[in-house]
Order: sequence, then structure tokens, then C-alpha cells
Amino acid sequence: MRLSFQPGARRSRTARGLAAAGALIAGVGMVTVAATRANAAAGCSVNYTVNQWNTGFTANVAITNLGDPLTSWTLEWDYSGNQQITSSWNSSYAQSGQHVTLKNAAYNGSLGTNATVTPGFQATYSGTNTAPASFKLNGTTCNGGTQPTPTSTRPTTAPPTTTPPTTTPPTTQPPTSPPPSGTHLDNPYVGAKPYVNPLWSQKAAAEPGGTKVSNQHTFVWLDRIAAVNGTGAYTMGLQAHLDAAVAQGANLVEVVVYDLPGRDCAALASNGELGPTDLPRYKSEYIDKIASIESQAKYAGLRIVHLIEPDSLPNLVTNAGGTAGSTDACATMKANGGYEQGVAYALGKLHAVGSNTYNYVDAGHHAWLGWDSNLNPSAQEFAKVAQMATGGYATVDGFVVNTANYSALHEPWIQPSVTINGQSIRQSKWIDWNQYSDEATFAVGLKNALVSAGFPARIGMLVDTSRNGWGGANRPTKASTSTDVNTYVDQSRIDRRIHAGNWCNQSGAGIGERPKANPESGIAAYVWVKPPGESDGASQQIPNDQGKGFDRMCDPTYTGNARNGNNPTGALPNSPLAGDWFSAQFQQLVQNAYPPLQ
Repeated sequence: MRLSFQPGARRSRTARGLAAAGALIAGVGMVTVAATRANAAAGCSVNYTVNQWNTGFTANVAITNLGDPLTSWTLEWDYSGNQQITSSWNSSYAQSGQHVTLKNAAYNGSLGTNATVTPGFQATYSGTNTAPASFKLNGTTCNGGTQPTPTSTRPTTAPPTTTPPTTTPPTTQPPTSPPPSGTHLDNPYVGAKPYVNPLWSQKAAAEPGGTKVSNQHTFVWLDRIAAVNGTGAYTMGLQAHLDAAVAQGANLVEVVVYDLPGRDCAALASNGELGPTDLPRYKSEYIDKIASIESQAKYAGLRIVHLIEPDSLPNLVTNAGGTAGSTDACATMKANGGYEQGVAYALGKLHAVGSNTYNYVDAGHHAWLGWDSNLNPSAQEFAKVAQMATGGYATVDGFVVNTANYSALHEPWIQPSVTINGQSIRQSKWIDWNQYSDEATFAVGLKNALVSAGFPARIGMLVDTSRNGWGGANRPTKASTSTDVNTYVDQSRIDRRIHAGNWCNQSGAGIGERPKANPESGIAAYVWVKPPGESDGASQQIPNDQGKGFDRMCDPTYTGNARNGNNPTGALPNSPLAGDWFSAQFQQLVQNAYPPLQ
């Protein structure tokens, strides 16, 4: 279902400056500086945390605004040594000699009183690495002390061998009390009590080790009209789920809207019930019905999060003509406008339900849209469709990456900026000149592109972490010492798939980070869009009345196609239809969970 691996032009490009956690920890130190506030003048606090080795370091700079709210920020400091910044994240940087300037990115310039933002950077040094004595935020000095510089050693040919922290302070402070009814939140996950789907929870709890995750919240997939109505094989429709959420005392429900005409045009495993010209049915029998149910007054206290139509708009960018992954079905949907009109209608109609509804558009994953030749056109496509919706940009609260996919959240040792033996690892077969190698940095880079395309900076980024943990015995614990680019990448990468284009029931995968709000800078929430244990597709043809076909990417004996570089699929055997319970996969996901389950 989460299918398309479609690289852009295969030529060398300048490495992107958003490669965040790729430099890795050999030693840790921290210095805190704060302004003295004798009156109401502006002030600031800075936590400067260093992870260093003998020739370089990374730093996270947690900036807390103690003064009036800011609409943009600039942080300045001076080094006493020869430190030289090489890249930054959640910021742009400039350095003149020993003087450094960090400025906000397009999406994080707003900094309220007592709010914190955490930019960071990678740098080189020799000799000593003394921390700055003081910082200035928008010209206001934050006086402070000195940095206790740790000493450590590491090989000069490979990154340090321990993993950096995966969480940083949230960019805004969560509310201390529930927001008033009728408030539309920037991030609906903050302060939420999410709904736990009892149907999934019961299946998970019945599996060995399943009770360790069966209390987690997952998205409810409305993949047919019957799923909305609760008819046929669906024992709970949308209304039953919303009623159950109210009964649980939950205040947030997550729903996947997934029934476009000509659905999943680049694959077969999750084709839908509606034909390419069934847009009128999609509107009247599906979207209108969802909106009618959600608009009932008894659900006004529920924050209803919609993930809008996985795979649809990215397929129009990469698979609708002129590329190795193109299909006639995608060309048809691009020509007839069904995807664009359907998504625009869904955005407008569901946004109009009320202030308690939130729309997040699917945005593929880094191994699909990470190349500049795909990323920027995708951002433009998303902007086009948002402006087609009744309500325009206001109908979009954010985007979701890695939906039902397996791409690693963080790749600490194979950030595209890394060089091995003088060669960029972007030229490796695995990265294949991509600007990104993991979902966290991709999400931030995509947000930058979206804001540049016209979206407001308030949009939030969600990451599906349900199946991208990649724990177990095969998970690397340190960077490779190989000086061969391909060997280094293959031995160092967290994602253990045969190829990044493989998407169906992947062997070796594990449950990833548990859902949480504001887990790291630039990410609104980790979510579980794909409920662990639900199949991506059947490993062989299975007759059904749901329109779901047989995609050979789910067949473990298939040797691949252009989208996965003609590699084996890495799919598990004996898998059922997409969405059906796959016990063997669930047990593998539990066994290989990372962080490990408690």
C-alpha cells in the first residue's frame, strides 16, 4: 500500500543542511545561561548541550523566551576557539570568523513568553571546544558561565558509536488546563486523551506479548462506504467508534479517510471499491456521510483527526507519466482530476464540520518524495489542492509522513552529509542521491517546502511510527568502520529492508516509538496510523468483494521491479488481504520493537 520509490534525477546534488542527528555522541556536556531580570525587560534562557568527539561535535541549543512574544528570533554568540559550523537544523546559520548567527526557520519563528525552541547544528573543531560565554536573543544578552568540555576519542574515519537523544523539548509549552470548548488547536495531540480502538486492542491483547501495546491508540481506517456505515463485515461503523470514544472518556479520535475513486493507482493490494469516474459517489455516499455523523452535537467534545487519502496526491506527482513508476491508472486519475477534486472536497467538507475537526494530508515518505525533483513539486501539488478546497489553506492542519511504511525515524550514522573516505554517502545504492535518509529530517524539510509553497507556518507534521522500530539482533549499535561507501551504509543503517522501495509486510520490522505529542522539535506527534498486525496486502491472489487485488510486491518470491530497483520484496509469506489480521507479522513487530517494549 505505501509503495512508490521514485528517485529524481540521479546526479550529485549539494547535501541538504537539515541533516540533524547524524553526528553522534561520544561525550556530553551542557551549559545553561540566563538573563538577569530586574524589571520587565526582555530576557532569555539558553541550554547549550554538546555531543562531541575529537574532531567535531553536534549541539542542541534550547532557547527559552522570557520576554514578550516574538514573531521571529535571532540567536548570536562568539566562540573563543576555531569551531566551524557545517550544517544546522530547525534554523539557518551564518558564521563570520568566531561570530555565529542562528535564525529561525520558516515554521518556528513564533516564540511565545516562556516558550522554547531547539535548533541545533553540526560543527568541527580542533584543540579545545569551549562553550560560548554568553548568547544574545534578538539583541538581548543572556549572561552565563562556561562549558565543561568533555574529553573523548573516536576513530577519525567514522562517526561516534552511540545514538543521540531522540527527543528534544517541545517548541511550545503545553496548556496547563483543557482549552475551552470550540477552540481549534494548533496541535490537537497536546493534552489529549486518545481513543483506543477496542477491535484492534482485543486482537493485539490476544497475541503473545500483545498486552504491552494493546492500550495504545491507533487510527480507524474507513476504507469502504460500509466501514462508515458499520455494515457487512464491519462490526463498528464511524458512529459506533465515536460513541465508544465518548464512553471511554476520550477527547481525541483518529480516522483514516481512504476511499477515493480509482484508489491506490500505483499498486494493486489496496485498490478500492470506487471506479475512476465514481467521484459523485465518493462525495455523496462517503464524505458527506462522514461529515453528517461527525457533526452531531454529542461529538463536539471530541477532537477528530482525519488522515486524508494516503498515497493519492504523491502518486500524481511521481507515478502519473514519464517515470519508471508510472501507471496508466495514475495517468487516468491525473487526467480526470478525480484525486485532486476528491481530496479538495474532503478537506472542505470535513473542515466545515466544526472547530473540533483536524485534517492532515498524507505526504508519502522520504524514500518516495525526498529528492528535490519530487519534494518541491509535491509541495506545489499539495498547495494547489488546498486552494481548491472550500476554505483554502485553513482546511489543512498538517501532513503525515511514513503512513503504513517502514522508514526509520532517525538514521544516526547515515545522514546524507556524511562522507566516507572522501566520498559522499549520498552516492550509495541505498540513499541513491536522496536528500534525506530518515523520516524525522524529511518531515522538517518537507514542512519548509510546504511553507515556501504557501502553507502557513502553523501546520503540524505527524510521523507514523507504528512499524519502523527495526529492533532485534540485526539493529546496528554503532557505525561501520568500512571505508567503502555502500558497505558503510548497509552496515550502519537502522532500516534493514532490502530496498527502501519495499513496502509490503516487511520481514524484520518492529514496532517503533510509541505515540506521543511534541516528541521532538519540528514534529507535532508520533502516531500509529497503521495498526500493528494489520496486513499490507496478500502474498497471493485471494478472491474478495472489496476490490483488493494481488500486488506482487507482497509476494516474497518476486524479484522486484523498477520501483524497488529490481530487488527481492522482503515480504513475509502467507499474508492475508490488506487490513486483515496477520498474526505472524504482529508477533514479529512485538519481538523487534524499538524502543523495546516494557
